[in-house]
Amino acid sequence: MFRAIVFLTSCFFTLALWAQSLETKATDKSSHFAGRISRLNRLGKVARIRTDYGNIKFLRKRDRLDFWNESYPDQKCASFVEGRTNDYLLLRIPRFDECIKKVHFTTGTYLHFSSADLDQTIGIATELVEVLQKKRMIMDSMKRKNQRELDGHVEKVNVVNQRYEILRQKLEIEWKKELGALEEDKARIFTEYKESEARLNEIDVKLEAYRIEDHNLKLDRWSLDPALY
Repeated sequence: MFRAIVFLTSCFFTLALWAQSLETKATDKSSHFAGRISRLNRLGKVARIRTDYGNIKFLRKRDRLDFWNESYPDQKCASFVEGRTNDYLLLRIPRFDECIKKVHFTTGTYLHFSSADLDQTIGIATELVEVLQKKRMIMDSMKRKNQRELDGHVEKVNVVNQRYEILRQKLEIEWKKELGALEEDKARIFTEYKESEARLNEIDVKLEAYRIEDHNLKLDRWSLDPALY
């Protein structure tokens, strides 16, 4: 029973937070804002409005703005955006004289504004922001993954260096071993060479000692060479 009560309480608070989130989101998307008239041009039927409304940037030229005096909330007039800056709106009021009587405004009057066009634009911007936030989450995840890989790069390099250092040491040992074997072969071959050379000399001496002359008579050249007589 106690667990059921805890579960229902948890669900209630979750739904309450969800509803509050939706309400906050809807409020954030609201186009209702306020501003003060800084200048009026009766001949041009335009009014310049100063406002600190952050979403003024979403207003486009020819968007419709309905405005009213907070003292007469049921009496509204229509205006259309002619231009804007970061702090000012320039509005065209087609029924200028009629609106002055209906809304009761003059220079310095504090007015309230709302716009279905602005609601739509903010809705599109909100959807775009949601898409961008999802993309940002993906990109942020990729960035974090790449950052972890970059952070681990030095460690990976050290591991590779250690592995190849071990291989280098093994290769150097094998290299020195092969060189030692070649030196041993060289010494052995040199020894055999010297032994073969010594034995060859011995054989040559013996051959000279036992050499038999092929000719018994030698050609005497004394009669042909005056230096011999």
